[in-house]
Amino acid sequence: MRRAIVLAVCAAVAAALAAPAQAGPATPSADGKAAEYVVLYKEGVSLEKAHAAIRAAGGTVVRENKAVGLATVRSTRTGFSADARRQAAVDGVARDRAVGEAPKVTRRAADKNIAVEKEGRDGGSRGPAAKVKGDPLAGGQWDMRKIHATADGSYRVEPGDRRVLVGVIDTGIDGTHPDIRANFDRGLSRNFTKDIPADANGAEVDGPCEHPSCVDPVDEDDNEHGTHVASTIASPLNGLGVAGVAPNVTLVNVRAGQDSGFFFLQPVVDALTYAADAGIDVVNMSFYTDPWLFNCPDNPADSAEYQAEQRTVIAASERALAYAHRHGVTMVSAAGNGATDYTKTITDDSSPDYAAKPGEAPYSRTIPPSCISEPSEGRNVIAVSSVGISGRKAYYSDYGNGYVDVAAPGGDVYDTADGKRDVTKAILAAYPESLARARGELNADGTPNVPYVVRDCKGTTCGYYQYLQGTSMASPHAAGVAALIISRYGHRDPRHGGLTLSPDRVQRILQGTATEQACPSPRAYTYTRYVLQPNGTYAKVTDTHTCEGSTGHNGFFGSGVIDALHAVGR
Repeated sequence: MRRAIVLAVCAAVAAALAAPAQAGPATPSADGKAAEYVVLYKEGVSLEKAHAAIRAAGGTVVRENKAVGLATVRSTRTGFSADARRQAAVDGVARDRAVGEAPKVTRRAADKNIAVEKEGRDGGSRGPAAKVKGDPLAGGQWDMRKIHATADGSYRVEPGDRRVLVGVIDTGIDGTHPDIRANFDRGLSRNFTKDIPADANGAEVDGPCEHPSCVDPVDEDDNEHGTHVASTIASPLNGLGVAGVAPNVTLVNVRAGQDSGFFFLQPVVDALTYAADAGIDVVNMSFYTDPWLFNCPDNPADSAEYQAEQRTVIAASERALAYAHRHGVTMVSAAGNGATDYTKTITDDSSPDYAAKPGEAPYSRTIPPSCISEPSEGRNVIAVSSVGISGRKAYYSDYGNGYVDVAAPGGDVYDTADGKRDVTKAILAAYPESLARARGELNADGTPNVPYVVRDCKGTTCGYYQYLQGTSMASPHAAGVAALIISRYGHRDPRHGGLTLSPDRVQRILQGTATEQACPSPRAYTYTRYVLQPNGTYAKVTDTHTCEGSTGHNGFFGSGVIDALHAVGR
């Protein structure tokens, strides 16, 4: 189980990277261009000493997170990383991945996640939804019925309290969406990212900047992912479209993901510490921190530079997670869409998925259980696996006994009687209208022309929704239930106002009220999918995943499938 070794790894970083404070010769880069790095200060060191160390290595601080001791630094020295690591005040250095990037075709892990989330769209169909009590599209929300987040379930007992704040650390939130804006706090929202038009090789990353600073407004989502997540957590009960798990709580955009879907270390750390300082109660983290899907302290497949970089990612991430936990933030994360057991030795050929300089590209590595995926394997983080409409673990969901804490509906378009995909077995939630129009998914009259997009109107106000699947969709269900728990059992926050509740207690209630689900029998479960091919035929695909553990806690479902009604009392 990786999580158990995090503290030891963080403690080892200081010993591995600390050295005498003499910098090497001030050798400028060959082209004279500046590069950027993230530098982690040694814990307890004064800012004065940290800044002096950076200057001695030939760098200039561009951006700094004082709560964690992480800075973005610019330097023209080719040997800045090595020089900075030799400084006694420095714990670790990594190239800043927001400087340049390899072509998108190398983003294998991210591309796989996107493919999983949008699986079932081509050739998908949508039949009539069930007629159920609630908002107009509630009949298409099988996920809410599965966890009893319904008009006759948890909404009746505890729909959430507006004083409870849920931060969405994602690609942004469309705060103007008619099925989000009533619960959206623009004033508290922040964007910690800057879009990158093109990479170091000239390939498009985020595309042309729509705003002069390349920094999007806090109520904009040019990706779609964050809006879907936010809607699942807290779309209001307003007679339009869908309702979220906690329809009365407040949503805060704490953006750390770029339009392209990259989540780099400095923005993620900044988002976590901001959430802590702003009094946010719950954060949802449906991502992994780029560029390493798994961070290995001493993998022999990695160069010394890469090993040091990954140790820095672990140490900085764990500091930020610890800071948020100490300040009362309940942290919920997606388990991942790689269909692998995180407690076993596996292979990763997707990292690094982003190149800081031309020529960098992902390569194949053997990943032992000692490597860590951040933030899902971080301390005090609730890792959520995904289940489909039948209750089985979704075919794509990562798993592992000791890794997964709880399970939640994330969708599985192949969880059907014949193994052929059905888009309605994914998760329905809000979709920015601007993206639907830009992608040609709407007719001239505004009606959708694809089966995975749904429109609902209330008078002259129309909202758009789409079906996606993934552990990214499972995690916000758990975050929503965590928000309900705080709404129900929380007490006044003397520092920020509103409500608060210990993250440890929230997790105990969340796991203690989950519906236990035993491993399948036999434990080696074979998924059979019939995948539509371009020529119209179907190809049979089988995968076998083995579930370990007991009914009370196992690798597929953790402590069980979350239950909103049980969590707040019947």
